[in-house]
Amino acid sequence: MIGDAIKIARIATDEEKDDREPVKSASAELGSKGGRARAATLSGERRREIARDAARIRWKDQTPARSGKKELKDTTQE
Repeated sequence: MIGDAIKIARIATDEEKDDREPVKSASAELGSKGGRARAATLSGERRREIARDAARIRWKDQTPARSGKKELKDTTQE
């Protein structure tokens, strides 16, 4: 334990090179594996359905810019 603290202090003061491998969290590691496995089992049509639903939910409350329905604010004073 004290040896680890000394090593960290030496790394911080550039007396020693940090040769440790970067650590990825367990949840990130498992999540990326699960995502790849799910994508491999889904058909192309199902992936499109999921993407379409996600886009619909994402843009539900917003008017698309290309709809041509642009409301202009009345700036004239009465």
